[in-house]
Amino acid sequence: MAASTLRPRTPGAATAADALTLLRHLGAGALAAATVLVLGGELAARSWPLAALIATTLATDALDGPVARRTGSAGPIGARIDMEADAALVMVLSVLAATVVGPWALAIGLMRYAFAAASWMRPALREPLAFSQFRRLVGGGQGVALLIALVPVVPVPSAVAVVALALALLVVSFGRDVIRLERAQRSAPR
Repeated sequence: MAASTLRPRTPGAATAADALTLLRHLGAGALAAATVLVLGGELAARSWPLAALIATTLATDALDGPVARRTGSAGPIGARIDMEADAALVMVLSVLAATVVGPWALAIGLMRYAFAAASWMRPALREPLAFSQFRRLVGGGQGVALLIALVPVVPVPSAVAVVALALALLVVSFGRDVIRLERAQRSAPR
């Protein structure tokens, strides 16, 4: 699936930033396999090797954007690949975190997909969003919050609080975007 998102760019070569994003897809796949083992009771959700894999996978998200900008290969296709890699990774991490803090943590992973589903019924939600540093920080913070919940030394009540705060910020971020898009559509000339 990750490789197929590169198709619009062919016959051009994949970039270094694409390779980092593909590594995030591979990390998400490994974490999905680990999640199956956790759900089957064969692996602990909170372990140092799993936390290290999560941290390494999240690091590729911190690196691919700067690499794309530095190499002059940033563009809408790469941004789309990056967004989908982020969404898949956060979904997997929210399933893992749900085994620690509760099923409500799944809302973090489902939020982007719920927004996409809502856009099928609300055309305003299909419009591009202007850059938002708040959205960027909140989005990036989701993976970090879910990682914190899965670190073995973090007490479960603290993990619950961190994930709850991350979810609250995510709801605010998506809510702001929905309101902006709906208002923009209402004020657009017909």
